[in-house]
Amino acid sequence: MECLFCKIINKELSSEIVYENKEIISFKDIHPKAPLHLLILPKKHIPSVNHLEEIDSKLVGNLFLISQKIARKKNLRGYKLVANVGREGGQLIDHLHLHLLGGWKSAKEREVPGMP
Repeated sequence: MECLFCKIINKELSSEIVYENKEIISFKDIHPKAPLHLLILPKKHIPSVNHLEEIDSKLVGNLFLISQKIARKKNLRGYKLVANVGREGGQLIDHLHLHLLGGWKSAKEREVPGMP
């Protein structure tokens, strides 16, 4: 059975995609925790950070560079990139992904429960 994110990647489920290239896709989180909350993930199914291999190093680097590109395009001066790992770490979907959170107008707004 494919994961939820794989179904979005394969266009079997709709999502509000904000960026896509041959190896990475980004779309809006359906349960946002910030004014701007995007998910950025590889199209290659990797369950979590714990499943990364040496061959994935370029892909992981590109995840961060694409995150930077998206943040700049959205005119974010500051933002958070979060990767939850495993159920104990808060990961709900077993597909490696980064949360890009930003768009706050004040430090008080920036408070995300469970995150510094």
